[in-house]
Amino acid sequence: MTSLTPFAAIILGIVLAGWLAAAIWALSSGQRMRREGMQAQGKLDRLTSLLASAPAAPVIIHADGRLEAADRLAKWLGKDRVPSFVSELTAPDGGLTQADAAALAQEIAATQRAGRSFALPVRGEGSSRLLLVRGAPAGPVLAESGGVVLWIFDATDSQSEIQTLKARVEQLRDALEALAGLVEAAPFPMWHRTPDMRLSLVNAAYVRAVDGDGAGEVIANGTELVETVATLTPQAAAEQALSESRPVERIVPATIDGERRTMRVVDVPLGEAGVAGFAVDQHELEQAKVEYRRLEAAQRDLLDRLSAGVARFGSDRTLRFWNQPFMSLFGLDQDHLADQPVFERVLDRMRETRRLPEHRDFPAWRAERRDWFLSPDPLEENWLLADGTHLRVYAQPLPDGGLLLIFEDRTEQVQLSSARDTLLRVRTATFDNLFEAIGVFSSDGRLQLWNSRFRSIWDISDELLAKHPRIDELMRAVQSRLAKPQQANLVRELVRAATVERKQRVGHVGFADGRTFEFAAIPLPDGNALFTMLDVTDSRRVEQVLRDRNDALEQADKVKTAFVTNMSYELRTPLTTIAGFAEMMSAGYAGELGDSARDYVDGILQSTNRLAMLIDNVLDLTQGEAGMLSIELSPVDLAELARESMTRVKGDAASKGIDLALSLQGSLGTVRGDRRRIGQALDHLLENAVCYSGKGARVLLHGDGSPENARLVVSDNGPGISAKRQATIFDAAARAAQARSGEKAGIGLPLAKQFAQAHGGSLQLVSEPGQGTMAIIELPRG
Repeated sequence: MTSLTPFAAIILGIVLAGWLAAAIWALSSGQRMRREGMQAQGKLDRLTSLLASAPAAPVIIHADGRLEAADRLAKWLGKDRVPSFVSELTAPDGGLTQADAAALAQEIAATQRAGRSFALPVRGEGSSRLLLVRGAPAGPVLAESGGVVLWIFDATDSQSEIQTLKARVEQLRDALEALAGLVEAAPFPMWHRTPDMRLSLVNAAYVRAVDGDGAGEVIANGTELVETVATLTPQAAAEQALSESRPVERIVPATIDGERRTMRVVDVPLGEAGVAGFAVDQHELEQAKVEYRRLEAAQRDLLDRLSAGVARFGSDRTLRFWNQPFMSLFGLDQDHLADQPVFERVLDRMRETRRLPEHRDFPAWRAERRDWFLSPDPLEENWLLADGTHLRVYAQPLPDGGLLLIFEDRTEQVQLSSARDTLLRVRTATFDNLFEAIGVFSSDGRLQLWNSRFRSIWDISDELLAKHPRIDELMRAVQSRLAKPQQANLVRELVRAATVERKQRVGHVGFADGRTFEFAAIPLPDGNALFTMLDVTDSRRVEQVLRDRNDALEQADKVKTAFVTNMSYELRTPLTTIAGFAEMMSAGYAGELGDSARDYVDGILQSTNRLAMLIDNVLDLTQGEAGMLSIELSPVDLAELARESMTRVKGDAASKGIDLALSLQGSLGTVRGDRRRIGQALDHLLENAVCYSGKGARVLLHGDGSPENARLVVSDNGPGISAKRQATIFDAAARAAQARSGEKAGIGLPLAKQFAQAHGGSLQLVSEPGQGTMAIIELPRG
């Protein structure tokens, strides 16, 4: 083994030392670079995390079309991966709408050529996501020349918020414009003051109120609406509202359109925006208040003058007003009412005076009446007091929570109603038992009322009558019962004339069974029509017989008339002489008479008076048959005349126990005729009825009328007159035969008939054996 020389060892040591130094330097440099690399890696990681958390995704487009982008871009575009080339991004299926893809390609190309920046909103295909693309040329660090860097933001939420804010701004703008239009169109003055109390806004009403030429001119001149009151200027009032942060209201005078008006001015603080104000014309309101007070006073005066009792309670249920009838009706004391007692206490006092209905549980009844204050609607009830007084109670809740009570004494009305019901029942019974068949038709032609005679004559079923048929329907149902069915049209037309034209019509109709009826349709004052039917079958038969005999008797009647007339006058002379001497003897001219002689003379006078009356009747009858009966025309009150006739026969009726009844309608009225002759006719009819009716019978004198005629009816429920007797009762020859045979041949009915005919009227006799007799006199008004 060779050993190194000292020189070589030195050289080797030097080399080893250098190598060691180099190793130490390399190791130190590596540690330093490692530390710098770790710092750079940490910075890179932080920047990467920052980019990943940034709201925008960076995209680098190289000049050759290569594309580098964050992974989230694929999610935004709805793709599985990030596009590798810009052509994939701008392709029709690149994830963007076709129009947005084309626009983005055009903007990228322009940036590559001109080096300008751009911003473009784009949307994903079939997505609601909105992306905002901001592009700029890429620096040399990011890409070579011609590169583009894109920042893509997801602006969906921000865009939605922007749209919401835009809509809100539009709403606020519309609201502001509407508010401004409302302020401008307001019918009362409105204004705004800046914080320094200068006018900055006035509406058209303000301009009109101050007679300004325009809002600008009013603001420029600072024209105030109201005047300074008690050193308080409009500006001072506005400053007070602003300093106190509350609205300030005051009533001040103002001159509007040349008139002094009372205005209610309100200043409303708006904070830093100043003060707003408005003025409302109170003039009409003040006048209304005065008018209300005047009206209330007039109402109280009116209520105090009512005959009904009135009491008004306030919202606290205390008595506020009452009138004198209220106190009198319930026997209350003035001093007690003046203390304004509560509602319950007033009821208690009424009960103490026994002016309330009797109730077993009075507290409960009183509690129910207390609920009247809370009722939404007016209430009404009837009270029957212990003394028989009927009260109608009307409770009206008032808007202010009070209660108005009205007490109407209806005792007299209730009594009158009861009497009326009784009269209606009597009338109904009378109506149903009349010999005539009667039906009442309403103005629309419906059958409203009928009696049993009407139903039996027409043989109408109760079912049909219950429907209240019209006259057309009724006639269709019964026309088969007529001898000539077409006569149903006549009946229908008569009812129509009475209901529509208000004209009275009469006629006759034959039935298939041989009966003949006379009927009349008479308008009634209430708009209805009365339809009456009388069975004149026997009269028609007798009429034919009489017509046949009339020709034969006419000539003999003329001879008889002349003879009776002469004889009547001849008989008057000795009768007058006898009566004269008898009166002289009764007066004592022939000396004082004894009692027996005086009775004889009185008998002579009575007989002569009776004979004179008979002669007058015979003469009147003869003159009537000859057509020479004298009539003196003047207005005649038939009602008064009927009462006088009833008075004259009252004594004879009372002696026989006969009930006299008088029924006169207001339609009876007056006629133009001879009062004495009409009175004689009534006397004869009543005397006949009293004479031929048995003991306890009933005689009725009824009167009514129409605009053209008046009718007087004397009826009784006596034995009646046979058809044979009726046929001869007005026949002079028959009367003569009766007189020769010793029968009683009265001339009362013929005379009554002649008196009626002399006035242009008629007398009709209706009678059946066992059903009484009815004599009807009809007289024309003229």
